Amino acid sequence: MAGAYFLGVFNDNFYKQAILILAVAAGRTGMQGLALSVFTLPFLVFAAPAGWVADRFSKRRVVIAAKGAELAAMAVGAVGICTGQWPLILVMLGIMGTQATCFSPALNGSIPELFPVDQVTRANGILRMVVTLAILAGIALAGFAQDLPGTWMGIGTGRVACGTGVVLVALAGLAVSFGVPRRPAADPGAPFPWTGPLVTLRNFVVIRRDPWLAFAVCSSVFIWFAGSLQILLINPLGLQQLGLSKSLTSALIVAQLLGIGLGGLFSSRLAKGAAWHRVLAPAAACMGLAMLAMPIVPHLPAPVRLPGFFGLIALVGVFGGLFLIPVESFIQTRPDPGCRGAVLAAANFAVFAGILLSGPLSNVLNALWLPTTSFAVVGLFSVALSLAIQAGLRRCRWV
Repeated sequence: MAGAYFLGVFNDNFYKQAILILAVAAGRTGMQGLALSVFTLPFLVFAAPAGWVADRFSKRRVVIAAKGAELAAMAVGAVGICTGQWPLILVMLGIMGTQATCFSPALNGSIPELFPVDQVTRANGILRMVVTLAILAGIALAGFAQDLPGTWMGIGTGRVACGTGVVLVALAGLAVSFGVPRRPAADPGAPFPWTGPLVTLRNFVVIRRDPWLAFAVCSSVFIWFAGSLQILLINPLGLQQLGLSKSLTSALIVAQLLGIGLGGLFSSRLAKGAAWHRVLAPAAACMGLAMLAMPIVPHLPAPVRLPGFFGLIALVGVFGGLFLIPVESFIQTRPDPGCRGAVLAAANFAVFAGILLSGPLSNVLNALWLPTTSFAVVGLFSVALSLAIQAGLRRCRWV
């Protein structure tokens, strides 16, 4: 399961970063928001069927089907990126979003089935590190691939490398998925959610009845929204404001993701048991302060500017990972096993609604200010939220 997930995450991020770099380098920064929206929309439209699939069928069957869809998507995407046809690229992103919508509840729902409750946070921390490595590799290699010189049959070598690479990785992921162990379905008699998003909205009512679960879902929405927005700001920061190469721009994102992986490992030690929520307010505050410092870096002496950006972005990642892992672990373990897939799908719906919002918002921020100023604006929001979290936790005595 982890191997199939690793390869899928690598492919997602390799391809997305490749096309985002192409868009920004061509002066089409607004295309970042459109591409993100196309990838995210299936998480909203198909959240209820994805939750049903995760509960109704064996997770092994779900994973194999999702990896088959990934192979089809990457074949379309490879043609799109080699020919520069944005309609094909966007179709590929839509298919990838759909298969990821189905894969995510199956993966996250399997973790509580495989580990005791007291080990779920640690398992998530390790899995987050593995996933972070996949994201790191995907984003870093996308930048290097785009910088490859020369052409092949009239097509840029970088584009050919991207197209060929994603298809080969998708084939490997499909092969690995057949090794996923068989487990019985959680709820074989679950009825199909014919009303789609309305079922997801009803699941929100269930979530709202549990204050701790509602709090965790809202926290998850915030951290994913902030993380998505930061990536959409980093590409213009590197390519346009700092004038970096595509490889170095991708390396900025790599620095953040390394931080997220380290923060996830720290969280397994700092956010144990019933005290899991105590790290959230300090982590959000420190993440916000690191972003608030971004506009200062351009005024530092030239030799320390670039290291300063790398250091601050890595710190943002560390505190983001410290915030993320306890929240995700709680959402996985809190629901009853029979409805876990449906609850996770509803949580995904909320998270990706936030990610969808980050796309057009990044376009607005990039049009109004330099990326460093936009980072500071997001940092202010993060600090304000940390104060709200602290105040809410002091007043509430939930069980």
